[in-house]
Amino acid sequence: MEKHFNYYGTNIFYDVYGSGTPVVLLHGFAEDSTIWSQQVSFLQQHCLLIVPDIPGSGRSQLLQKENVTIEDYADVVNALLAFEQIEKCILIGHSMGGYIALAFAEKFPEKLTAFGFVHSTAFADNEDKKNTRRKAIKLIEEYGVYAFLKNSTPNLFSEKYKKEHPERVSDLTEQGKKFSKEALIQYYSAMISRPDRTRVLEKSDVPVLFIIGTEDVAAPLEDLLKQVNLPKVSYINILNDVGHMSMWEKPLELNQHLLQFIAQCP
Repeated sequence: MEKHFNYYGTNIFYDVYGSGTPVVLLHGFAEDSTIWSQQVSFLQQHCLLIVPDIPGSGRSQLLQKENVTIEDYADVVNALLAFEQIEKCILIGHSMGGYIALAFAEKFPEKLTAFGFVHSTAFADNEDKKNTRRKAIKLIEEYGVYAFLKNSTPNLFSEKYKKEHPERVSDLTEQGKKFSKEALIQYYSAMISRPDRTRVLEKSDVPVLFIIGTEDVAAPLEDLLKQVNLPKVSYINILNDVGHMSMWEKPLELNQHLLQFIAQCP
């Protein structure tokens, strides 16, 4: 069921499926809620799924304020839960969605029964990563969204998947045409400014899920292995021959890991 609410003048759209334990799925950069379609088809039989379009993605309008932060997106998720009258949920984010989930865990820990990362990290950007994002902003400003994503999107997938499914890589690139320059620049600026949140993992009183791809260059295995032992309770799943997009690269395997995590959380 498609639903929406108004957040300080911005219309935020989301979909609701199934019933039971509330689970919120947050998509990543240059994606929208449809990136989770294979997970929705499977998980809606087992829980109450809430799948929003982050502001500026899909059907949701862009936040109209200066210096938007990852914390601002976490506030939107909090407003969504309030609108749905949900007191606690499991919050799972892919990539940038993971950054939002972690910011939410820091601001609203009492509203989580568990949270998880799908190819995401608690580390802040180092200077090299910040400079890469700044260069990306300049490329988007100069050449446009599609030209930028056409060059960057293939890097999200493993070499094996790119060879076997070039049409899927192309599909994700084509979806990028829907994004405005302003949205992608807002996301990059928010990611650059986000702090290190490993302390949130250390202090977490709820289970934390880690989905890690061995071929992921955006959220590398070696970085994630430094974080997985920080929470009191961790569920660690390493997917072989997977890059940054297990939702498409190995959906059946990801679905099982998500279901096991959801089923074992209180």
